[in-house]
Amino acid sequence: MRLICLPTPLRAALLATALAAAASPARADGTHGHAGGIATKSAKAVHAPFDVVHTRIAREDRALVFHMQVSGKAGRTRPTKSGQLAGSRVFSYVWPTSLDPAEVGFEPQAGILAFAVTAHPDFDDTPLFDENGDGHLKNDGGVWHSHWVVLQPDEACGKGSLKVVDIPEGSQPRLPKTWPGLPLLIDSPGWSPSFERGSVNVRVPFDNVSALQSLKFDGVTAALRVNASMHAPLLCVAQVFKVASGDLSLPGQVDR
Repeated sequence: MRLICLPTPLRAALLATALAAAASPARADGTHGHAGGIATKSAKAVHAPFDVVHTRIAREDRALVFHMQVSGKAGRTRPTKSGQLAGSRVFSYVWPTSLDPAEVGFEPQAGILAFAVTAHPDFDDTPLFDENGDGHLKNDGGVWHSHWVVLQPDEACGKGSLKVVDIPEGSQPRLPKTWPGLPLLIDSPGWSPSFERGSVNVRVPFDNVSALQSLKFDGVTAALRVNASMHAPLLCVAQVFKVASGDLSLPGQVDR
């Protein structure tokens, strides 16, 4: 298993877009009644469904459980449907990690691997799964669902902004088996999130879970935007609502 440190450009990029969010410093002492992980003070300036107060990744047998608690009702707010893909928005709960993207099927050292729970009513990027149970596979992007994504800074998204890494035309990089066919380093593995008491939780099977003792993570809530021109960069981080640690230092450690 390979682990990578979060580069300074990525940290600066997320912080630059998060200045208006007034993210609070984090603690790992069980504040808010939660044990382990990253506990964060509530911020009135942040919309409550995205106001992170606790972030955790825990190990359960051969799986990782991703947890994020907010001060409001998690999952309550989703993007308004625009009726078109170009310029549409994606709301997300994100766990940036120090894990090498190769561990989930991407090229080694391709960028920063993050786990994300997203909703976006204008398009569907989980072609193998029917999240809303209506018998159609391509109409449920507005239902909260999970992804692995690979992130990199890109000034084309705006000064100090990030993107989901694009796949250049003609390129054939290593990709996970559940890659959804988009020209992005994104995986749609089909693990369904659950929402309860203001938290979002996802249980994720992981082959190397016993080797994740040195894994570091953080928590981020954000809005992404599909490029209006539909050209690279295709998917940009447009607004960071809050960073759990306050400085994207990845202080979280996996709880056993």
